[in-house]
Parts: sequence; C-alpha cells; structure tokens
Amino acid sequence: MKKLIFLFGLLSVWFVSGQNSITGIVLDANTDDALQNVTVSVARNNNKEVVTDASGAFKLTNVAAGTVDIVFTKDGYSILRMPVTIADGQAIDLGTILLKKFVQEDVTLITLTDDELNDDSTAADNISGLLQSSRDVFLRTAAFEFGQTFFRVRGLDSENGTVLINGIEMNKSFNGRPQWSNWGGLNDVVRNQTLTNGLSASDYTFGGILGTTNINTRASEYREGGRVTYSSSDRSYTNRIMATYSSGLLENGWAYTISAGRRWGEEGFNDATFYDANSLFVSVEKQLNDKHSLNFTGIYAPNRRGLSSANTQEVYDLKGIRYNEFWGYQDGEKRNSRVRRVIEPILMLNHYWDISENTTLNTNVAYQFGEQGRSRLDFGGTDIDPGSGFPIGNAANPSPTYYQKLPSYFRRNFPDNPLLAFQAQEAFVNDGQIDWQALYIANQNNLVAGGNAINIVYEDRTDDRQFTANTILNTAINDNITLSGNVNFTSLVSENFAEVTDLLGGTGYLDVDPFASDLANEPGAVQNDLNNPNRIVTEGDRFRYNFEIRSNTIGGFAQAQFKYRKVDFFLAGSVKNTTYQREGLYRNGGFPNNSFGKGEKLSFTGFGAKGGLTYKLTGRHLFDFNAGYVTRAPSIRNTFSNSRENNNVVPDITEEKITSFDASYIYRSPIVKARLTGYYTKMQDANEISFFFADGIGGDNQAFIQEILQGVDRQHIGGELGIEAQITSTIKLKGVASVGQYTFANNPNLFVTTEDNVDTRAAGFVDGKLDFGQVALKDYKIAGGPQRAFSLGFEYRDPDYWWFGATSNFFSNAYIDVSPLQRSSNFYTDFDGQVFNDYDPELARELLRQEEFDSYMMVNLIGGKSWKLGDYYVGFFASINNVFDKEFITGGFEQGRNANFRELRDDSALETRVFGNRYWYGRGRTYFLNVYFRF
Repeated sequence: MKKLIFLFGLLSVWFVSGQNSITGIVLDANTDDALQNVTVSVARNNNKEVVTDASGAFKLTNVAAGTVDIVFTKDGYSILRMPVTIADGQAIDLGTILLKKFVQEDVTLITLTDDELNDDSTAADNISGLLQSSRDVFLRTAAFEFGQTFFRVRGLDSENGTVLINGIEMNKSFNGRPQWSNWGGLNDVVRNQTLTNGLSASDYTFGGILGTTNINTRASEYREGGRVTYSSSDRSYTNRIMATYSSGLLENGWAYTISAGRRWGEEGFNDATFYDANSLFVSVEKQLNDKHSLNFTGIYAPNRRGLSSANTQEVYDLKGIRYNEFWGYQDGEKRNSRVRRVIEPILMLNHYWDISENTTLNTNVAYQFGEQGRSRLDFGGTDIDPGSGFPIGNAANPSPTYYQKLPSYFRRNFPDNPLLAFQAQEAFVNDGQIDWQALYIANQNNLVAGGNAINIVYEDRTDDRQFTANTILNTAINDNITLSGNVNFTSLVSENFAEVTDLLGGTGYLDVDPFASDLANEPGAVQNDLNNPNRIVTEGDRFRYNFEIRSNTIGGFAQAQFKYRKVDFFLAGSVKNTTYQREGLYRNGGFPNNSFGKGEKLSFTGFGAKGGLTYKLTGRHLFDFNAGYVTRAPSIRNTFSNSRENNNVVPDITEEKITSFDASYIYRSPIVKARLTGYYTKMQDANEISFFFADGIGGDNQAFIQEILQGVDRQHIGGELGIEAQITSTIKLKGVASVGQYTFANNPNLFVTTEDNVDTRAAGFVDGKLDFGQVALKDYKIAGGPQRAFSLGFEYRDPDYWWFGATSNFFSNAYIDVSPLQRSSNFYTDFDGQVFNDYDPELARELLRQEEFDSYMMVNLIGGKSWKLGDYYVGFFASINNVFDKEFITGGFEQGRNANFRELRDDSALETRVFGNRYWYGRGRTYFLNVYFRF
C-alpha cells in the first residue's frame, strides 16, 4: 500500500511539473491590434516554439523550471526578449505583450524599377520589381542590392515571371515582359503583394518559372488613413511627390482609396535624361452583402523620359560614363532626340464571391488601351528628280558618335595625316552632341531650293487595345487539401506605325526608304507604300510602316495543394492557345507581294505541368523540391522576322520548351533564417531577331539585315544561398551568394533577310533570304548581368525607431552579348562559298573570344528614422548607392558590322577600333531621400 502511495506521489509530481506553462496575448504597440503568427519560443530550446492565434494569444507548455528567456519574433517588428522565472507546477500569465513595429521606408517597388529597368529593347532588363514583396533574404537582396547591375535571378529575364493585378495578367504579348511604368509612381497602393518564388504554387495562375507576383488593389483591404511623401534623388528623376488616402470599410459597405503622384527631373545620372511622369489611382469597392463584393480600379500613369546611349570604349574614354549621344542644345536648352513615352490606362472590375466559408470565386475583367512611343531622328530625307521622277539624295548621319566623325576613323583611313584624327578628337571632346541648329538650317536651305525636309524627328508607335477576362476559383476541401483553378481570355489589337512629330522647320517629308533599292534596281529609294507612291507627309502623319497585329489567348490552369504534418506537396497543370495574325496597311516596295493585307494566322498551344514537395524534418529543418515542364508560344517580337515591312514569319517556328527543377534546404529559427538552393533550367526552341547594318555579307557586300537565330537552346545551372542572423534584438547580419553558369546549349540555325534586289542576289540571297545553317554558339555565355554575385551586410534597428545598415556587394563573370553572324559560315567564306585564302584559324579563335567584364565591388548605405506624434507618424529614409563611386560595366554587345574575318581582323588590329563593342556603364555614386507624413 505504501509503495502505491509513493508511486502515485511521484506521478503527481511529474504531472504537475510537466504542466509548467506560460500564456499571454501579443498586440501591436502602436495600434493595439492583435498580432497573429508571432513566433513565441524559449531561447536555446529548439523544441519550445508556438505561434499566436488570430486573437494574438499563445500558450507554451512543459517549460522547464528556472529562469528562461521568452523570445517574440515577427517580420517587421523588433525582437522582444523577456526573462521569466517559473517554478514547478506554475502557470504564468504574462498578460499583454506589446511588439514595436519598425516603420521602414524602403526603396519600394516602382522607385527601384524605374531607376534600374531600362526598357530600351537593346538593353538587358532585370526583375527587381518581381522580387520586392518577398521576405526571403536572397530575393530581397537581389532586388535592392543587385538590381543596379542588370543582375538576373538564375539568369532569367522578367518574361519568365508573371505579374498580376487583382488576378489579371500584366505581361505584354509583344515581349512577354511586364510594363512596370504602367503603374509607376503609385508605391503606396501597390504594396499589397503576394509573391510565389520559382515553380512554387500560386492561388491565382500557373505562373512562370521565375514566380508570380499578384498586386492586390481591393479598396477594403487598404489601411484606413492617409500618407504624403516627398522624395529626392539623382538616379532617374530628381523629385517625387505622392499623396494617398484610404477610407477603410465604411458602415454602408463602401470603401475607396485614391492616390496621386508626380515624378520629374531635368536630368538624371546620364546627360539629358529628363523625367516627366504623373500617376493617378482610384479604387472603389461596394460590399453588396456578406458574400458578394464589387471593386473598380482605375490606373492612369503617363510618363516621358529621355533615353541614354550605349557607347564604345573610345567614346567613354573621351567623354566619361555620363555621356549620352542622343542630345544637343536647341535655343540654349538640352533636347534629347530619343524620348520614351508611355500612356496606357488600366480599367478593371473585380467581383468577389464567398460561396461558402471554404470556397471563393473571383471574376475579373480589364481593359487597357493607349500608346507607347519612342522617338528618333530620321536623316534620310529625299526629293523627286524632276527629270526621271525617281527619289534622289539623302542627308548625312547627325549622330555625334557616327563612326566617320570619331578619331578612330581618321587614324584607320588617314594614318599619314594625324592632324585629322586630332581635330576630330578636339571637336568631339569640346562638343560631341547633336547640332540641332544645323538640322534646321539644312531643312531651310532645301526648302528654299524647292525641296522637302531632309531631317525630321519621328516616333515609333505602338497603340494597343487589350481586353482580358478571367475567373479564379479557390476551395478548401478539408484542412489538408485545397484546390485552385482559373479560366482566362485575352484579346489584343496592336497598331504599329511611325509618326512624324517634328519637321524641324520643313514643310513636308518624302515617304520612301533611301537606303534600300528594289528588285529592278530603280535608282534612289524604295517606296514605303506602293499604294501611295512618293507621298509627302507632314507632322502627325503615319509613314515608313503601318500594320496591325491581332492576338487572342484562351487558357486555364488547375492546381491541388496538400498539407500535412510532415509533408506538403502540390500538383498543377495548364493549357493555353495563342493566335497571331499580321495585317499590313502599306504595300512595301521591298516586299510588294507579302506586305499588304492579312498574313497567315498562326496558332500555338502551350502546356504546363509542375509539382513540388516540402518535407518538414522538424519545425526548423525543411527540404523543398520543385519541378516543371512548360511549352509556351513565342512572343510577337520573336515570331515575325520583319513585321514592319512584311508578313514573313520565322520558318518552322514552334512553341518554346522549358524544363526546370530546384531543390532547397531551409533552416528557420528565431535567430537564424537560411535557404540553400540548387537549380537547373533548360530552355529549347527559342528565337532571337536582331536588326543592324553589316559589312561583309556574302563577301564584301553591305546591307541592312534582319538576323534570325532559330532553335536556340539555353542552359541555366547554379546555386543560391541566403542567410540572416538576428545577433541581438537590434543587430541583424545577412549574407547572400549567387553562383551560376548560363550558356548556350546548342548550335542554332541562323539566316538573314533583307530587300530582294540585284545586289543581294549577287551576294547569295534567294528571295531576300540567306541561310547560314548552324552557328557555333554552344558553350558561349549568355549575356545579362553578372553570373556570380555576393553580398554581406548588417542592419541596426534601435527601439527608438531609427535604423541604419550597410552592404558590400561583389560581382563577377559578366559577359558581352556575342554576334551570332560572326560565328557563322559567313565569317570565314568568300562570296563564292570558299574559305578566305588568308583565313587564320588561331587568329579567328582569338578574335571570337567572348569578352568577360572586370569584376567589381560596391558598398551601399541605408538608414532612416520615424517618430510617432499622437496619432500621426513622420519619418524619413535615405540611401547612398555605390559609396566609393566605382565605375563598372553592366552590359554590352558586339557590333555586328564586322561580319567576316577580314573586316573584324582589320578593325581589331587598330589601336582604337572603329566598330568596337558597345557598353552600358552603371551609375556612379547616387542618393535617394524619402520623407513622409502618415495620418
């Protein structure tokens, strides 16, 4: 009996001691709102960790007796450590615990994207905007620290990521990329984002292999109150002001948010790169009842900006990295000839239906319309010979960096007269800009002689009208299984034409192409529209080219997600049919039989399948695997070989194929969060189309060509590491590494096209086409920013709401974009198809070696402070990028002008090449300052 009593006593002591518990409720220190998903843990005890529920409550059980540190952590809040002494059998209620939020003004979505994303079609783009909603330290660093270097996550550009607004896809059909400037300057209202990384599951769409970003503009989900912000910078714009107000959900079921902004500056980092942009946003929601709600969103963000040029090293050495060839003084003001203009309003209506507690249906319609324009000088003006009736004459190239104006040209062609090179150098160094006055004078002189303008400014225009509709279903079958799916439809009508914007003092301009000739070798020029020959156009008229492209897409996706205690996994599939058709509105003289009217209707069907699995070894150690196979339609840009002049499409064109997988180890604790990922992506059957003037086509011939690279395969393989450690409640360390190898994986086919005439037929062209077969690109590196990037930094966040940080970033293994034509048979064969008699394979190998840019390191500083004044908040944020003003190349390309061995050999032998590689240099030291008032 005594033994039983003793045993019962021991069990009672064990039971009581095992019930040591700590409870409490966690609230926001500023708003007193309950905080859900706060991690509450016992320091240095990996097994004691819980999260707060929707009311902010938590309970830790089986806490060992003694003094322990209870740690409270949540993204965006200061870490709180609370020492607690607990005895055996004791239950402690900590009551209310207040967490302080760091009010950090970041460089936000549109600020960075506008600064770093050059949407000139010749520039490498980056994906900064896709990544900034991520809490992952690697992706945040890629967005904020690596964006200024043209860095691409996994070597992929933004067409591989899908951007949605309220479930409506925003990627353009023309090139597959999102047009970030369509909602530029609206930082306050595009913060509500949901990001899925890579191939992971999305509740809205199948997405791209780079991930999916959904921007939520539902009015009732904005925080009630207002905000006014002023920013100053020397990157793209110099000033920015924004104002936003949200009503919150009113008692009558209405909610609204309005936001307006302006960004402007006469000059950014590069010379004459002005900025002029306005933004307006309206979102209005009406909750019809507890199940149905309607939301209207309108976005209007017109913007204009001056573009900058890619230059040869000769030009940079003479003028520096801020130099821009596109401008000159007119009446004492800087005038940029290359202006990028976008006006594409977005109207959207969304219906939200809570069918049941576990099922929702979101139906959306959107209409986007407007215009994009890119201006440039045209110097090919001609007149009609009164005797023959043929066009005659054309003007000189006004570009200050035209090769015949630079010192290298005179050193090559007049080596015995160094004075000419010296005079050219002095003229370029002392001026080196467009002479607008000379263009006006030339036009006026020709006008006096009874002629037309020989120099004008025109815009390449794209006017799109796009309608989109979709419906998205999400339903939770039970606590473990969730199903998602959508059906979507898009219809696009895209008008493409050139428009005269400034006759520069002239009265008319002859609509012909003076740099081409037709098959009959008529002297002078080719008619841009044979249906209206020798037409004289004036300001506001369309000319040069005029066509429409119609595109329709219909598709859908389905997805099932399964979540269990140890394993989560998902499976998803998609199908999409895409059609394109070009209709020419001009009959081009170079292609009289296949330029006017409707061309062939093209149809592509893409399929996608992907899946992923997460194995939770413990709450802190996770293993994640994703794999997918996708086929997709080529973009409009890479489908038509020369859409401005004819209906031709890339021969044997087919869907692109993508195979991708990744594997990650993830560690997360209250102190350390880390992710190590390895990835592999293979892209097959892609096309690339380029346009340029080449010397040495089919021997010694010259031509303006369209270069079509067909059946391109690429391989992307590498690893990512991101780790951050909360060393103390105020100090955080972070480290990031990206190591990749992105290469061409095959030798694709290459052919070039141009006008069909006597000269091109003599060079071997058949019906305007010359096929070079396979081009030797296998194992060449893919251009597009550094393939290796490393970052090490720290942040200090004081409980009194001030903070600062610094990062050191190292970049290497960035490469020039190589010329495929120089790696084709054209490089070593003469017009008769025989190898050049002076061809040197060893020298050729050296000439064709891909240039690797120098590695470099940059240091960035960041900091800010905020104050709470009653119910109001005031704060500022500041950053300095590239503190030590390091000069570095972010990208570049080989000029295709030297198309064969002899041309490239002779040019490369010069001390300064005439047709050297062209580069983009990154910005030097720049700053950004943001001040805000929130109420």
